[in-house]
Amino acid sequence: MLSEIAFYGALETGLIYGLVAFGIYISFRVLDFPDLTVDGSFPLGAAVAAMLIIAGWNPWIATGCAVLAGMVAGAVTALLNVKLNILNLLASILTMIALYSVNLRIMGRPNVALLTEDTVLTPWYDLGLAFHQVPVLLFIIVVFAVLILLWRFMKSETGLAMRATGANPRMARAQGIATGGMIVLGVALSNGLVGLAGALFAQSQGAADVTMGVGVIVIGLASLIGGEAVITPSTVVRALLACVVGAIIYRLAIALALNADILGLRAQDLNLITAVLVTLAIVLPGVRTKIANRFTRKSA
Repeated sequence: MLSEIAFYGALETGLIYGLVAFGIYISFRVLDFPDLTVDGSFPLGAAVAAMLIIAGWNPWIATGCAVLAGMVAGAVTALLNVKLNILNLLASILTMIALYSVNLRIMGRPNVALLTEDTVLTPWYDLGLAFHQVPVLLFIIVVFAVLILLWRFMKSETGLAMRATGANPRMARAQGIATGGMIVLGVALSNGLVGLAGALFAQSQGAADVTMGVGVIVIGLASLIGGEAVITPSTVVRALLACVVGAIIYRLAIALALNADILGLRAQDLNLITAVLVTLAIVLPGVRTKIANRFTRKSA
């Protein structure tokens, strides 16, 4: 069983990765644009927010700048694809590699500590809640505010044009939609959300590190696919809820696996657990469909 602190820690991290899953939902599901930039834009958001907070900026303004930095990174990837005709996957890899050096340049060193600085969490500790409950409360508010804004955006004219671009680019162009612009906007928005997640993660963990983005794409995909296995994404709202639920389930599963003494797993087994969970998330929906079809045939 999980301790209370481990449980809230899993919720806290799951909510942050829910924002990452939102970004991956936009790129992978809405635009059908495989984007690995997130492994670089996550630490980019952390680096920008951390350095601005250390420089004395308001933490919320610093977090907003982290979102803008993530959007710029995503726009670079999309422009490499749209303007220079570089394969989308390769374009994202090029940007991701470049961002490693950019993040080192921003921080000036591999990691930066924020333990003595005021962050977006600092005022919330005066509410009288337990120390480990404060981040969960704030991140629930942030995640659901972003969810509502994304839902409204996807139902707007621009959002519908973006969805049409991902579903059928040729038809979208025939309808007068600037598909290149939609790709740039969508990938920028995706990485802006990932930059937001990175900024919040750095402030909740008390540090920004240049390597903290390694594997973020896998975690985001695990959250997205796992959530879709639990909640059928038949509408935009359900798809966005699936991202949050999948991220929380993923982090709880990781925490349970690492705290289950009978399994004998350790922290270094995290990637192995992640690979197993992603495999199960991909396979289980197909197994569930086969079982349902078998019962349907028997009842007929």
